[in-house]
Amino acid sequence: MSTPEAVGLSSERLSRIETFIQERYINSGKLPCALTQVWRRGQLAYSSVLGSADVERGKPLQADSLFRIYSMTKPVTSVAFMMLVEEGKVSLDDPVHRYIPAWRDLGVFQAGVLGAFQTKRASEPMRMLDLLRHTAGLTYGFQQRTNVDAAYRKLKLDGIDSDGGLQDFVDKLSTVPLEFTPGESWNYSVATDVLGYLVETISGQPFDAFLKSRIFDPLKMVDTGFHVPESQRARFTACYALTPSGKVVLQDDPEKSRFLTDPSVKSGGGGLVSTADDYMRFCRMLLNGGELDGARLLSPKTIKLMTMNHLPGGKELTDLSKSLFSEAVFEGLGFGLGFAMTVDQARTKNIGSHGEYFWGGMASTAFWIDPVEDLAVVFMTQLMPSSAYPIRRELRTLVYSAFTESAA
Repeated sequence: MSTPEAVGLSSERLSRIETFIQERYINSGKLPCALTQVWRRGQLAYSSVLGSADVERGKPLQADSLFRIYSMTKPVTSVAFMMLVEEGKVSLDDPVHRYIPAWRDLGVFQAGVLGAFQTKRASEPMRMLDLLRHTAGLTYGFQQRTNVDAAYRKLKLDGIDSDGGLQDFVDKLSTVPLEFTPGESWNYSVATDVLGYLVETISGQPFDAFLKSRIFDPLKMVDTGFHVPESQRARFTACYALTPSGKVVLQDDPEKSRFLTDPSVKSGGGGLVSTADDYMRFCRMLLNGGELDGARLLSPKTIKLMTMNHLPGGKELTDLSKSLFSEAVFEGLGFGLGFAMTVDQARTKNIGSHGEYFWGGMASTAFWIDPVEDLAVVFMTQLMPSSAYPIRRELRTLVYSAFTESAA
């Protein structure tokens, strides 16, 4: 670990992060725990470990604690898919029905409910690009916005709790219409779970085996997977939820969690458990143009393509979003191939850089990567929903205000 000053950061100002989180979130009981890592110019410049891994059992958080990272799984799956693109096995403009024939005639919702939907023909086919940028017309049942969302809930199509394997998940999706013609709008969805199925189908290797052999093992992400091994259960954190009345309650007991058993559906959209160290290695690979410690996963040109705004017409999320997902309400953001990114810094009303890219998880975990400033930040906690508190935006302010040298 470097001194912050050696990489253009202030030790005194970085110390504000721990003080702020401890006083505002940990002491008040708003968050059970918080683990923050700041990497800049090839060095770990800051790390803090605060709070409890398990409040009920009085277990303090440790640097190697295991977290449910939920949608921070999505960038990992997107990288896996782009590895197949680089190998020429699939293209971004390939129609999805080339690999899922039952989806060729998926219609667009007009009226009705599950079993009696009325649809119209989509004016454009769903392409691989649409899955990566969430413009496929798919959805999430938890949004509770439309009859299509309701059908997802009834069929358990959240990508995690589905009863069968990935094939069964994709087969059930073929019975529900699209929310809109692919490419017309942005809607946070199970699209990345479909990408996991496609990685499995196209590579001929089970999805979890592909991630392990092609990403986790090369990057030495030794604690990342779809369930917590029995030998590591003592490191697994509890997950909490903020109720509408403002009370924090236990949501997932680490000694009874479904993450303790190998799931039938390996969710590319939200199924991974990981550590801060492991996920920082993934971020460092991205920041370094697709390579880490001699292991190259992607070309720098592919990383650059993934982190461009791919929304139709170069629009922002606020222009195209049909989603109730919290990140979609912030101005100045676009979406690429697995990440959101800043496309208009002033409109974000927050400190940062043009071109930084990021995402987070349902239990309030988050990361961002700033290529301009050679910076990566990983934040781990376990509280649902991710919109409970503005900690992600506050953390950005605290980190960037610690800069003493800027490249921009």
